[in-house]
Amino acid sequence: MVARNKKAFHDYHIGERFEAGLVLTGTEVKTLRLGRASLVDAFATIDNGEVWLRGANIPEYEMGTYHNHSAKRNRKLLLHAKEIVKLQRIVADKGKTLIPLSIYFKDGYAKIELAVGTGKREWDKRQTLLERDSKMEAARALAARNKTARAR
Repeated sequence: MVARNKKAFHDYHIGERFEAGLVLTGTEVKTLRLGRASLVDAFATIDNGEVWLRGANIPEYEMGTYHNHSAKRNRKLLLHAKEIVKLQRIVADKGKTLIPLSIYFKDGYAKIELAVGTGKREWDKRQTLLERDSKMEAARALAARNKTARAR
């Protein structure tokens, strides 16, 4: 795992997920192997039958030369034609968008996990935080109960 978009789970209801390849330059791959990337403001679009990753930040490679890549450039994503058509149909619905969830390496190739997301309203975000807090509190109480039971 190189980078995760934690903000996506807070801001969107995550739906169907897809795995796509990334078209990268050599210095971008080296930067990713160092674990330096950010997907916080990133999103994907479909233009002329091609899927593009926009707003992802892969910083310049520190040991690079003047041929270094631009940090916030648009990057092409590799998907099968059937998947692109399916994504176009899904994203055509109002309120749906393509969100990158994570970048990782699989068999030596850089991959990105895309998800179809629907934006959360403010009260949805508060509800998610309350659910998470209540689960953590319940887990703490259970752990404390188990600890006292073992002490006996």
